[in-house]
Amino acid sequence: MASLLDALDRERLLKDSAAASGLLPKGEPPHVSLLRLCEAGLLVGGLTVGYGVRPDELVGPLTAAMGGAARKLKVVDVRERPALELHVAAGDVTERWEVEDVSALVHNLNDLYRDAADVRAVAVLGEWEDSLQLLCVERRALGRLLRQPFFAPVNARGLQDLVPSR
Repeated sequence: MASLLDALDRERLLKDSAAASGLLPKGEPPHVSLLRLCEAGLLVGGLTVGYGVRPDELVGPLTAAMGGAARKLKVVDVRERPALELHVAAGDVTERWEVEDVSALVHNLNDLYRDAADVRAVAVLGEWEDSLQLLCVERRALGRLLRQPFFAPVNARGLQDLVPSR
């Protein structure tokens, strides 16, 4: 498991190496260990989202974790029928988003801030312990992480589009 912890440490995503090392069972697949570390609160930028959390309730904590310009996003209105719709304002941009779940919110936020270098991309790591595990990642590290075998986010295809070009 050292390679996973070493890689996370190199990317400055690990909060406490000793605690992380003690938490991971031997022989566990690295992508599962990543979920375990996120749920334990040991990943910088990691968020655990319970199944009952609505997208409109997650906007504040998620945009805070994304940082940069995302912290200034404002939810102007929330409509619940026929589907949950958020009316958001980000600088000069206003949009209406139909967001049926957290993954749709993540997609819309990543898309809105796709050109903002100061905003972390949001990776949907997957489900663990009845919660969705998210990881906000610096864009400069995103390309390296996507090449790691342990980093297999559900939204990998969309994240590939956010990797800065050289």
